[in-house]
Amino acid sequence: MQKAIVLKNIVKKYKLYNGTKERLLDLITPKKYGEDFYALSNVSLEVEKGETLGFIGINGSGKSTLSNIIAGIVPESSGYVEVNGKTSLIAVSAGLKETLTGRDNIELKCLMLGFSKAEIKKMEPEIIEYSELGKFIDQPVKSYSSGMKSRLGFAITININPDILIIDEALSVGDKAFAEKCLEEMKEFRKEGKTMIFVSHSLGQMKKFCDKIVWLEYGMVKEFGRAEEVLPMYENFIKKWKKMSKKEKGDYKSSMMQKHREHVVQ
Repeated sequence: MQKAIVLKNIVKKYKLYNGTKERLLDLITPKKYGEDFYALSNVSLEVEKGETLGFIGINGSGKSTLSNIIAGIVPESSGYVEVNGKTSLIAVSAGLKETLTGRDNIELKCLMLGFSKAEIKKMEPEIIEYSELGKFIDQPVKSYSSGMKSRLGFAITININPDILIIDEALSVGDKAFAEKCLEEMKEFRKEGKTMIFVSHSLGQMKKFCDKIVWLEYGMVKEFGRAEEVLPMYENFIKKWKKMSKKEKGDYKSSMMQKHREHVVQ
């Protein structure tokens, strides 16, 4: 089968500074300031064309960072990224300009994706209708709820018909009826042989849609395999995680972050 996505040894490193002064000193002096933080460490995976891949993991595990790298929004610090096809990321307010209206955001996002003004004019009524935003379409996006932003993002994406659809927690906000509508649209995408990346805390949705699962834990791949194999392991972990004290969770995180430093490919 043709590979839709190939990632090899992906590392994403950020610098954490104690204030603006330290950040400036790091830029203008030979001495190094700040602390290295690895959001992703040596992430490798392959996604076949037409597969639906789920990203799971507790908060802070790098799911959104990895989604943004695949979507081309955030660059990797090192490693190899191959994406075969047009991608579109749906996340709350992803790619939306807060000061512009919903209608202006439709035009801006579609222009950035290479559509002509004539094509956008033709697509716009369908996007607005799908979003169910009504008169709010001509209000600034900064006045939207998170659910409304998600609606607009999903409506634009569905109408531009990408090859690879990346959904990052976009169905966890807003009303249930719209979420169901989006899930039905995702089923159609699957029938068309589209590739999907699905980020969600809903294990029920994961079981329903995903062929394979990547379990990320503080930026590293803990497990990668068939959904029916990985999800039960993750469910058992979550049960134990919820019973941990705050100190136990902190100790666990510290031990995992130490593994970051030991396993990063320089």
